[in-house]
Amino acid sequence: MEEIKPIEEWTVEEFENLPMREWNKDIGEFDSLIILPTKEIHESDFRCMDFVAVRKGIPICRLSGCSDVIHLDGIGGLGYCWFNKHEKIKKTKIISAWNIDCLKESGLLRLFCFGKSLQAGLSISSFEIFSVEENEESKQ
Repeated sequence: MEEIKPIEEWTVEEFENLPMREWNKDIGEFDSLIILPTKEIHESDFRCMDFVAVRKGIPICRLSGCSDVIHLDGIGGLGYCWFNKHEKIKKTKIISAWNIDCLKESGLLRLFCFGKSLQAGLSISSFEIFSVEENEESKQ
């Protein structure tokens, strides 16, 4: 089996050449996200972004490509499937420790949430990302 080099050594072109997931495919949990600016301009006049899911240091796929904004923990920070539970939303929320760093080789930004896995929403005009409490199974 071919050894995959660390994401810190990947170039922008290598990230851009990853396969794109289907817009409505759930790829499951991953532990970090690489943010890729694109050359496309959104109707909002901001540049669109694409996002690469990374699991255990291995890039899985590109996630969107059509969004001008990333909503952490969903639109308004209201969590996964917020539109289905609007009436049930709690008044308090556990704080997540979100972090962004910059990869040495590519200069791209990487987003991760300390102690949590990430999950992506559907690939529509506004891309959503959510933190998920890690369980013992996902740590193995």
